[in-house]
Amino acid sequence: MPGLPNSSYDDRARALREDFPIFKRRVSGRPLIYLDNAATSQKPRQVIEAINHFYSNVNSNVHRGVYELSIVATELFEDTRRRIAQFVGAKSWREVVFTRGTTEAINLVAYSYALRKIRRGGKIVITEMEHHSNIVPWQLISGLRDLRVEAIPISPEGYLEMDKAEKILKGCDLLAFVHASNVLGTINPARELTMMAKEQGAVVLVDGAQSVPHMPINFQEIGCDFLAFSGHKMLGPMGSGCLIGREEILDEMDPFMGGGEMIREVHLSGSKWNEVPWKFEAGTPSVADVVGLGEAVKYLSRLTMEWVRGREESLVETAMAELSAVPKIRIVGPESPKMRCGLISFTLADIHPHDLAEYLDRYHGIAVRAGHHCAMPIHTKLGLTATTRASFYIYNTSDEVASLAEALRSALKYFGA
Repeated sequence: MPGLPNSSYDDRARALREDFPIFKRRVSGRPLIYLDNAATSQKPRQVIEAINHFYSNVNSNVHRGVYELSIVATELFEDTRRRIAQFVGAKSWREVVFTRGTTEAINLVAYSYALRKIRRGGKIVITEMEHHSNIVPWQLISGLRDLRVEAIPISPEGYLEMDKAEKILKGCDLLAFVHASNVLGTINPARELTMMAKEQGAVVLVDGAQSVPHMPINFQEIGCDFLAFSGHKMLGPMGSGCLIGREEILDEMDPFMGGGEMIREVHLSGSKWNEVPWKFEAGTPSVADVVGLGEAVKYLSRLTMEWVRGREESLVETAMAELSAVPKIRIVGPESPKMRCGLISFTLADIHPHDLAEYLDRYHGIAVRAGHHCAMPIHTKLGLTATTRASFYIYNTSDEVASLAEALRSALKYFGA
């Protein structure tokens, strides 16, 4: 839905804010301007009420009881699985494994697939723009199985160097890459990268933490084998997330963890695993959080992800124009809003990002993130110790962007920069 007037997006965003109790809060005597959505999104009352309703009226374990509460809880739990499968374009609900978030989902693939399926001395390819969650797991298992980890480089403009990718992917067993960078904002060509890796016979994992909440995603169209994402970045509760995996690959994998729920039979001499996806969901799940995630998916589906993407593209275009006009600012990543997800990272004069973030909060009620955003290799490549990041979502408005730009000008005066 790109192309709508910014005022039209703003009008709807203001109406949506009524669903979010936190926006009644004031910070430093000012209305809260929340621009740290890449870290976690705020929660609408529909999600909060769904969680409260579960604990107040349904609370029980799933799959294990034949009494009414357990049956209802199981129905709510599995309804969310089906809803998510449809939301991300999975082939079947069996391809949806519940996790605590993107990090756990990636670790599941690292230990259940890569550690056991990739030949000794094999090759894993990532990129230089990965979040630590898509770097550290591969480093951990590389030492256990003598695997090589190589990275596709990024250009100074914040794009993957695709001309070098083909060479690096030769002989690759697994490609794991971020769909949208949480620092640069770069939206990577997921299908193209997947097809390049498939030509090498590689399995592909896409980190969708910054894409699934913000744009239409179709797992089957991308053609990857695994897709990982977090619920708390898409209006859902913390501690919720998913691994989407091709059913035939999940069938071949052994469980990540052992315990109750993930078994069919247990004998002292050995055990048999449950079917996909339950064999990867050991122990008592966080049912209320899954129910809350299901409500978040309902909320986004009503808006449509086309509208969500259009809102953010419009907002980023406004923000790029507003922030670029601030003296002594350096914005990192692509210049084109169409090539960005809904965030902008920057430095301002010689003001340390931590000092700037504290100033914005204390004197302007603006919440932004400062640091390396769990992506140190990007900052090292760009010669930066840290950046300040403003990230947007469905309830942000162009007025808030203008307030940020004005606050940055005030910060230059405050710090004498």
